[in-house]
Amino acid sequence: MNTRLATVFSILVLTPSLQILAAPSAPPADVVAFAGLTASEAAAKATLPPGFRLHVFAAEPDVRQPIAFCLDDRGRVWVAEGITYPKRKGHPPKTESASATPTADQLKDILGGGDRILVFEDTNGDHKFDKRTVFLENVNLISGLEVGFGGLWIGAAPYLLFVPVKDWDSPKPAGDPRILLDGWNYSADTHETLNTFTWGPDGWLYGCHGVFCPSNVGKPGTPETERQWMDAGVWRYHPTRHVFEVFTEGGSNPWGIDFDEHGQLFAEMCVIPHFWHMIQGARIERQGGEHFCIDSVERGRYGKAKGKPVHPHIYEDIKQHGDHVHWTGSAGPHAANARSDAAGGGHAHAGVMCYLGESWPAEYRGKLFLGNIHGQRLNIDVPVRQGSGYAGKHGKDFLNFNDTWSQTLNQLYDQDGSVFVIDWYDKNQCHHNREDGHDRSNGRIYKIVYDEKATRTDLARLSDEELVKLVPSKNEFMSRHARRLLQERGLQADSTDAMQRILREGTSTPARLRALWTLHVTGKLDARTAIENLRSTDEWIRAWTIQIVFESQENLERLMREANDRGLKADPDLNQLAESDPSPLVRLFIASAAQRSRSDEFRAGLVKRLTAHGEDAADHNLPLMYWFAAEPLVASDPAFAESLLTTTKIPKLRPLIARRMTAASQATAKQ
Repeated sequence: MNTRLATVFSILVLTPSLQILAAPSAPPADVVAFAGLTASEAAAKATLPPGFRLHVFAAEPDVRQPIAFCLDDRGRVWVAEGITYPKRKGHPPKTESASATPTADQLKDILGGGDRILVFEDTNGDHKFDKRTVFLENVNLISGLEVGFGGLWIGAAPYLLFVPVKDWDSPKPAGDPRILLDGWNYSADTHETLNTFTWGPDGWLYGCHGVFCPSNVGKPGTPETERQWMDAGVWRYHPTRHVFEVFTEGGSNPWGIDFDEHGQLFAEMCVIPHFWHMIQGARIERQGGEHFCIDSVERGRYGKAKGKPVHPHIYEDIKQHGDHVHWTGSAGPHAANARSDAAGGGHAHAGVMCYLGESWPAEYRGKLFLGNIHGQRLNIDVPVRQGSGYAGKHGKDFLNFNDTWSQTLNQLYDQDGSVFVIDWYDKNQCHHNREDGHDRSNGRIYKIVYDEKATRTDLARLSDEELVKLVPSKNEFMSRHARRLLQERGLQADSTDAMQRILREGTSTPARLRALWTLHVTGKLDARTAIENLRSTDEWIRAWTIQIVFESQENLERLMREANDRGLKADPDLNQLAESDPSPLVRLFIASAAQRSRSDEFRAGLVKRLTAHGEDAADHNLPLMYWFAAEPLVASDPAFAESLLTTTKIPKLRPLIARRMTAASQATAKQ
């Protein structure tokens, strides 16, 4: 046995196994007081903390089976009725067309279902709608909805669609739906296809996708070999560059995501533990199936011409970020259905909201509100900074409907900091494919208020100067919508200068980040500012600048050209930060960026420097994030692999490196 293989063998043999702790036995069945209440009765019987009031904003027959919703720049509620669910009507016509404009047969198919998109507005401030507009009818299997860039973004498998809007006072389509992407699976578990859209601080549209819904996504006409596989995780789509990416791979059936005020993404899961910090480039625990290739480079290395492009060398994935689950007992999450009241209601979750409004008591700011389907309630989880990321602590449940039919699917805060909640409301609590298995007559939209004010707004009518003033606001609805509107319009010189001042002189990290994001999404982040940011004393500014610079190869090359043309030099540069930055958060962002580097030499330098941080050995995320960055280099460069094996100060990496070296040696021997 040669020296290299002997080292590999000793590491594999001496690595300790993981210990699995058993959970306690399940308690008796839960007792829920009510079932099948009217909307007004349900609002009256629900329990909330003192000072809060639950209003019925809309209910059947005005809305039925609300499956997705969003709020526009006026705070109006756009909601999709999921009447077609759980089975799509018919099958999309086969076409080789590479056009976003649907053929006549495609258009007939897209508008061949039973779903509607409605717009609800409260014009008199009594927390109940008094204006209802039917925007679009007969859509086939809607699952996601968001407003922006002059229209409505619709998830309706197998399509991601865009419908332009005219007459925003009484909204109506300005034309037929455009097909942006296709290939989303509509024949498997339709309760986990593309869903819960939300705009990210980086200007991308984010969404979820489930584990048992195998999709192969691409622009119309894209051959299978050039498509991106998606079967569990969070994806994102750029609204102007029209690029689709996997952001975080793994999980189960996420139906809910949101960003905190540091731009960190959180998602809920079902069946597996529920609390997840979704990190760019991370591979997290899967409910089932193998990890897949998340980009064309990985697919070229490990994929195959047809079917799922499995990545066979992940070996270990990141486990839950929470310190608890919402089910009890040792027989598994499903066995704990309807007997997990004390733990939080059960394993089935839908909807995530990080509360960043200003009207609720300060104790709720930054908390995560998760819908619990079997538990007919809203759980609270508390994200607490821990090392490079977060741990999720168990908070006190916020709301209980005390009604087994209640099944909330998502929640969003408005311009006043009040919260809208959509409730599917159905006796049946579980997914199945029987079309007669749901009560199609029900559906509710609730509004949770603490301060009874209900102001009217229309941010789209504000000037650029007025929007710029909203960017640093702690009222995240105002800031988030202002940033998106400025992204649509672009920044003029005076507004760019104002953003630069907020970035340099802002009184809080979130305010400075909001300015940085605005400069980025409007294309006004210049090389000098990026270099200065790497010297910032604020770890979040350093970290986010790294993510922004590496958003795309084109962006990286643009900034590098600009720096060269102006004679600018990064000091410290990314290698220096990887070696000596004291923040594990910054190292996490560098590990994500390393995966996106097209230079193996540059990537190797980052990996060697990152893995020299022995203080990261016990971090929840960093050892495996370092592995995900290192794996292709270990496979392709035996000398690098052997050096990394002997020099790394991260013990968890050694068996992974050794295993990959063995696999590479075996593959070479077979050739």
